[in-house]
Amino acid sequence: MTNTQPIDPGEVRFFSGSSNRELAGKIAAQLGVPLDHTHITRFSNDNMYIQLGASVRYRRVYIVQSLSQPVNDHLVELLMMIDIARGAAASEVHAIIPYYSFGRSDKKDAPRISITARLVADLLKTAGATHVMSMMFHSPQVHGFFGLPTDPLSSRLVFKEYLSTLDMEGSIIVAPDMGQAKSAARFAKTLNLPIAAGNKERISDTKVIISGLVGNQVRGHKRAMVYDDEIATGGSIEELSRVLIAEGIEDIRVVCTHGVFSRGGLDRLVAIPQITEIITTDTVHIPPEKTHPKLTVLSVAKVFASAIRYNINRQSLSDLFVFGE
Repeated sequence: MTNTQPIDPGEVRFFSGSSNRELAGKIAAQLGVPLDHTHITRFSNDNMYIQLGASVRYRRVYIVQSLSQPVNDHLVELLMMIDIARGAAASEVHAIIPYYSFGRSDKKDAPRISITARLVADLLKTAGATHVMSMMFHSPQVHGFFGLPTDPLSSRLVFKEYLSTLDMEGSIIVAPDMGQAKSAARFAKTLNLPIAAGNKERISDTKVIISGLVGNQVRGHKRAMVYDDEIATGGSIEELSRVLIAEGIEDIRVVCTHGVFSRGGLDRLVAIPQITEIITTDTVHIPPEKTHPKLTVLSVAKVFASAIRYNINRQSLSDLFVFGE
């Protein structure tokens, strides 16, 4: 992330939806371009009205929008902004989606349901996006749902930089389930730490059972770092913490890219005494009144800015990818 070649502000237009203006501003600042105004309001019948505040004609347009709560409103905002840019003759329309929440709907695991991750990918292309950039999809197959160039970026560099300042001696990385084990293994490799994974069964959206651990023996370790892509209600981490404490773990750090923390998820985790820190990123905006002393929020603005700069300069992004070593 060392490329500092300047970007011509006259060739770029940078906009944000309403989901994460703070992160959009940080990315724009890293790139040295202004964050242009977006006017968003509603008609009396609740239909959205959106107007981009600067001309986009024959320019590269970047639109930052996390698909966080209210997810459906933020999705429609993004689709409308893409359509506006396409209709106003933008040369390129880049959808920067730090948190792609629909990635959790990545397979048909029940009758008569939608694979919504694929549906939304199709909608983005139909609306007029020419390129998508996101961070840490829920599963690898989500990348394959997109019928347009898509860059799945990794948060590992941000976490590694922060964790290198901490004492990690005697720690073990633990994935909540086997689905996250490969991603956790790549993360553990960068830190030169052993890894284990929970044997998880999901009962519902809010209830899971973890019957044990798979992989490196946790006993003998006093510290554990739970690594996941996303935390919503915190049910999986709460259940895994119970198992780890029973195995003799005294200090738990929780690391996740997307800190959604819905339905009291953050309160549930900070109430566990053995959890000493919860580390997440700003892909999902967390207002100041909802933070906690145990919560550390790291910015991924530098990663997105580097990826955008590499794209503009026609350079490889492989070092920033989720599956890069």
